[in-house]
Amino acid sequence: MLHFRPVHTRWACALALSLGALCVSPPSHSYDDYQLPSLGGASASVSNEEFRLGRAWLRQFRAQAPQWQDPIVSDYLGSLVARLAPYSQLGSLQTTTVMVDNRSLNAFAVPGGVVGINSGLFAFAEDEGAFVSVIAHELGHLSQRHYARGSARAEQTQLPAMAAMLAGMLIAASGGGDAGIATAMGSQAALIQDQLAYSRRFEQEADRIGLQAMAEAGYDPEAMVRMFDTMQRLSRLQGGTPPEFLLTHPVSDSRLSDAQARASQLSVASRYTSDTLYDMMRARALLSIYRNTPQQAASRLAQEEAEEPALRYIDALIAAQNGQTDRALQALDQLANELPDYGMLPATAANVALEAQRYDDAINRSQRLLRLMPSYLPAQLTLAEAQLQRDPEAAYNLLRNITAQHPENPQGFNLLAEAAGRSGFNGWGHLARAEHLQLTGRVDRGIRQLSIAKDAAQQENDTQALARIEQRREAFLEYREALERF
Repeated sequence: MLHFRPVHTRWACALALSLGALCVSPPSHSYDDYQLPSLGGASASVSNEEFRLGRAWLRQFRAQAPQWQDPIVSDYLGSLVARLAPYSQLGSLQTTTVMVDNRSLNAFAVPGGVVGINSGLFAFAEDEGAFVSVIAHELGHLSQRHYARGSARAEQTQLPAMAAMLAGMLIAASGGGDAGIATAMGSQAALIQDQLAYSRRFEQEADRIGLQAMAEAGYDPEAMVRMFDTMQRLSRLQGGTPPEFLLTHPVSDSRLSDAQARASQLSVASRYTSDTLYDMMRARALLSIYRNTPQQAASRLAQEEAEEPALRYIDALIAAQNGQTDRALQALDQLANELPDYGMLPATAANVALEAQRYDDAINRSQRLLRLMPSYLPAQLTLAEAQLQRDPEAAYNLLRNITAQHPENPQGFNLLAEAAGRSGFNGWGHLARAEHLQLTGRVDRGIRQLSIAKDAAQQENDTQALARIEQRREAFLEYREALERF
């Protein structure tokens, strides 16, 4: 569960329940008292309505919460989720990720397949295993549909409760504070009271799913135990004001013991980890957190014994920020030669060239990388943005492909709108602007933009664009209906 400031624990628990990131009260029984099931299989599949509500929540969230825009880290996060998903009992559930520009420790999972993190999670988790353990836990909540199961017990239908509580969480996350919490509590008080009796069980279920998924995906499950131990110590040190994640995921002694017992029974068939790559992602996160004092990010990374290539990487990023483009590119090229499997290194170099307005260099670097990794989205976006300055029609064609492959990516549609406009495809340009508006929670404006797109396509006699606009209008109306639940 996500909120941007500490709140009363009872309220934090209430909001946590809305997202499957359930809260536990200090236990008074052993875990055996709760008759925890074995890991035989996931609960009933996610309904279409639950999926639609989750995506509607994401659109509202994008409209109001501070986003962390970093395609390289976003791709990394997506790859971790994709690696864990086949072992997390998610079935056919399609997941999507969102990153929040907030330095506090937090992660959350929204019914319908949305997984989110704060940039602060990278700062707190000092190795990849620790970071993965949090993601695996959240996927466990999703696979077991903990929110839907809990609300279904208190009411025969869970969807009205889900909509109301997601709305309260959204208001709190976007700065509404106690007003948002009151919305979540409100008429749901009886529901929450009933759900709290199941929160311990749900947390341990998510732990167990997560531990199993980690082992099967090649990660050491002991990393979850270490993460819990660190969290527990942090919670005790900070007393009544622990980080948000610990308000909604308290680590009790019995939970820690249960995780330790489970982890000791699991074996990892083929180990997979990359602390070097992870440390580079931490470098990007720390620079985002310490954006006004970048040297503090570098010092922290060094103090926490990051891998040596990551220290060189953050130095290169800082050099680029300071206008030392040649020095940054030389360092990144050297790292890319030493670590040829890390596509994010040449992608970073291409982006450095783009930010320095060296558009031809950015195009050449991106194209070289895409010959090796044709579907690597960070390089595709950098190439498209650079091509906007040199060959807008080439950018338009590329962005049409990007948005077709990534229909939930607002940045792609934002760039496509600009590329289409510069290339004279006004109908498609206004359609892309409409897509960007609906993805960021402004569906009414998006519907109005579709009318502008239709007029432009009629003037251009673009029958393909007209057909697509009509198709999307129906979808937008469905999006608006889902958003009205909030």
